[in-house]
Amino acid sequence: MNNLVVLPIALPILAGVLMVFFRKQVRLQKGIGLIFNLTTIGFILYIIQQARQTGIQTLSFGGWKPPFGIVLVGDMLSLLLVLTTYVVAIACLTFAFGSIGRDRESHLFYPFVQFLLAGVSGSFLTGDLFNLFVFFEVMLMSSYALIVLGGTKLQLRESLKYLLFNVLSSILFVVATALLYGAIGTLNMAHIAERVASADQTGLLTVISLLFMIVFSLKASLLLYFWLPGSYSAPPAAVQAIFTALLTKVGIYSLIRVFSLIFIHEPQITHQLIGWLAALTMVLGMIGVIAYRHVQKVLIYNIIVGVGFVVLGLAVFSQTAFEGVIYYLIHDMIAKALLFMVGGMIIMLAGSSHLNKIGGLMKSYPGLGWTTLITAFSIAGIPPLSGFIGKLLIVQGSFATGRTDLYWFAGIGLLSSLLLLFSLVRLFMEAFWKEAPEGQAVPVVQINRKQYRFLLMPCAILLIISIGMGLAAEWIYPYVQQAAETLADPSIYIKAVLKE
Repeated sequence: MNNLVVLPIALPILAGVLMVFFRKQVRLQKGIGLIFNLTTIGFILYIIQQARQTGIQTLSFGGWKPPFGIVLVGDMLSLLLVLTTYVVAIACLTFAFGSIGRDRESHLFYPFVQFLLAGVSGSFLTGDLFNLFVFFEVMLMSSYALIVLGGTKLQLRESLKYLLFNVLSSILFVVATALLYGAIGTLNMAHIAERVASADQTGLLTVISLLFMIVFSLKASLLLYFWLPGSYSAPPAAVQAIFTALLTKVGIYSLIRVFSLIFIHEPQITHQLIGWLAALTMVLGMIGVIAYRHVQKVLIYNIIVGVGFVVLGLAVFSQTAFEGVIYYLIHDMIAKALLFMVGGMIIMLAGSSHLNKIGGLMKSYPGLGWTTLITAFSIAGIPPLSGFIGKLLIVQGSFATGRTDLYWFAGIGLLSSLLLLFSLVRLFMEAFWKEAPEGQAVPVVQINRKQYRFLLMPCAILLIISIGMGLAAEWIYPYVQQAAETLADPSIYIKAVLKE
């Protein structure tokens, strides 16, 4: 038992509550957020080392042992994702300091971010399905506030769509959880896994698993992404970066957790379907990144392609593929936040989001230009950057199975990498390399040189981390390998939680 496991959830809640009391003192709110989030990172690093040495860290509340009580489970996968969450959050918050605007800051922007972090961390760390739903709702309620904050016409319209589909997925989540509880009689995920295995995953349980697949696919934007392009283009760049890095990743994590721990006994149905969903998602995402000449749309369809690629590793279901999934998921959280921050800066500097109306930025803003290009290389998987390692492991795992369908899916994944590279290099060439078009729009947000340097700072930090993940892979790999071992062998998780 490790009592520190609760801190990544408790500390942001405490920070958010303190900020509410100081709602008129924005500078104090910024300081509180940074101090609490940096402190949380310190605790997470300590817990990760404990998990590395002694195995999965758990915390049971109220003296009730699993499966009867509430339990938090800090396996290596959860802890690595929580650590990445707070690293990305600090970068996005720093970016928000110079871009979000006084009006949003004065309407509880920073407290809502902290509550969102608590929901994301809780989703990663919870050990039972009901509390996964609870933390999902904490995260979503905070995101509802962040997406509408500012009150523009676009935000209000898109927030209704965002709210509608998330409410629908939440209803389905409750229904699926109720059906599973009625069939199994428990909500602790380790205990569910044990009972599903003893029942040999009957037809009813497989049907319930498909309902969970729909729920988490909606939340992860796996094929069912029709709500995402409009909703994610409505809020400011800092909010877009937070949403991109964290929200869809919670859906992906839930898919990984449920379909690597619980519903693993009919892979010819569940995991083959996941593979087809991943492949179709990549195909539709590729069409989007090629078809659009709008900065935000190109970036948003990058999200969709990335979701398909990482879920492909779950369909493969092997140790190597899981290592790739974990490495790529961490990379994607960092790289996508970085991509949306540099994309937001391009739009603010050029005064337009359409590539036909942007150009000539390289002369005045070379730092932003090279950051954009290296980010593009990382997302496309150019070695030795961080995106390469995860993609390589997923493709290796796919080819090692000997299954024809996974050969094709891996081929689609490789093609998606080429098209992502093309789309992002085209964005770089259009925005930075070509001459500025005549009558270029006046920027909506004027950025002076001091503000530009301030906004570039968190981008540079995330870029250094992304490069470091590629160059220092041998130091990171043992942690990723330990996380993958738990996914490939569910008994490790079950024994750690139920203390068998």
